[in-house]
Amino acid sequence: MATTAATPAGKLMTPDVDRVDDSTDLEDPEKERDSNGEAPSGDDLDPAGTAEETRAGSTPKTAARWPLVAGLGILVVLAALVGWLSYRAHQSSAAQHQRELFVQVGRQGAVNLTTIDWQHADSDVDRILDTATGSFHDDFASRSQPFIDVVKQSKSTTVGTITEAGVESESGDSAQILVAVTVKTSNAAAPEQELRSWRMRVGVQKVGADVKVANVEFVP
Repeated sequence: MATTAATPAGKLMTPDVDRVDDSTDLEDPEKERDSNGEAPSGDDLDPAGTAEETRAGSTPKTAARWPLVAGLGILVVLAALVGWLSYRAHQSSAAQHQRELFVQVGRQGAVNLTTIDWQHADSDVDRILDTATGSFHDDFASRSQPFIDVVKQSKSTTVGTITEAGVESESGDSAQILVAVTVKTSNAAAPEQELRSWRMRVGVQKVGADVKVANVEFVP
């Protein structure tokens, strides 16, 4: 039987183990993650590449916004156009209404002046004055009583009929109306007289909410 070699006293025999060299380089954990296929850290990302990816990702959103912006712009333009057309239509309607009112007052003024019944002379003259204004009103009012006296004395009756009327000119709140009228006249001395045709220029003017006769003259 073989004998084990003696060891010096006080010393313990230890088995030999492989010593790790302190100078051996340990593998970089980040490199190990790279080799395993995992994404690198934020420090390893390329800033230029990240910016390109950001721009590429935002391009579809920007492109999708353009139809919406264009649609809103079209709606604004259409709304403005509709508003303008409505305003113009309102103006045109108001101007047409005023023109028709001018013609109506001019026609009525001519009828009032050419339709006088000696039995109702006072009320006929009052009707003329109620629809008159300005210097025409004042002049006719100052001569109204002598006119009434003559009509009553002669027992005169006149009836005017409008055959045509239209706007000759218009300026703001006033207009000149041309009126063609036929007048049938009778009195105590000549009960039946021939029809007379007259042309009158009736000036009308807006006074507050009303339109009144401001001037009358005969046109050859």
